[in-house]
Amino acid sequence: MTNEATPSPHPDLHLAEVRALAQRFGPEELEACIRDQLKEGANICEPSGRTEEIVGVLAKAEFVKALMEKGFTLSEAIRELGRRMRAVQQQGES
Repeated sequence: MTNEATPSPHPDLHLAEVRALAQRFGPEELEACIRDQLKEGANICEPSGRTEEIVGVLAKAEFVKALMEKGFTLSEAIRELGRRMRAVQQQGES
């Protein structure tokens, strides 16, 4: 179930969730969870929260897991995610 009235925590607070999901699921499983969340409003990877928040966390975990499968360590993949997120935010501020 989603609760649209609940305020989102700061994005950095999702890092533990991203890390856990990337360790637990493969990229294809995470992609399936994103599709299920968008289509049905629920998924087996991340069962609660607002849909936009859940999809964001799942997408980040999918990105991290894909990097891990290319040989990155979990820490390196998380750092690369952060670097790319900062780059996107800086472009938006320009």
